[in-house]
Amino acid sequence: MKIGKVLMAAVAVSLFGAVIGGLTCGWLFNWVYKLEPTNVWKPMDGPPGLAFNIVGFLFNIILVVVYALIHKGIPGKNRLVKGLVFGLCVWAVGILPGAFSMYYFMTVATGWVIYMAVIGLVESPLKGLIIAAIYSE
Repeated sequence: MKIGKVLMAAVAVSLFGAVIGGLTCGWLFNWVYKLEPTNVWKPMDGPPGLAFNIVGFLFNIILVVVYALIHKGIPGKNRLVKGLVFGLCVWAVGILPGAFSMYYFMTVATGWVIYMAVIGLVESPLKGLIIAAIYSE
């Protein structure tokens, strides 16, 4: 495993996530956070703080390490297809069940759950693509 490539990919995915999050959750689709019930959200006067970004970066390191461990077994004719498949798998086993669990066990708006599932379906394969483009040999 190449630590330099892991860190580069984690930085790239973290920056991508911050930009996409700012554009989608922070601006274009921020209306989903105004769907009732709104009392489930912590009040925010701006973007998430440094701790959020540090923990997100650590999670992205884990994401890249998982890709590094299994990338040879991911189906696909080239590294970019493998990255897209990896991202779809992450969505299928992570975001989709997580969104369902939140809907089932918490009082959150159905529209927000659908939004999270759809945005994850777009964002996860793109993150996989970034990881594959940087990490793959």
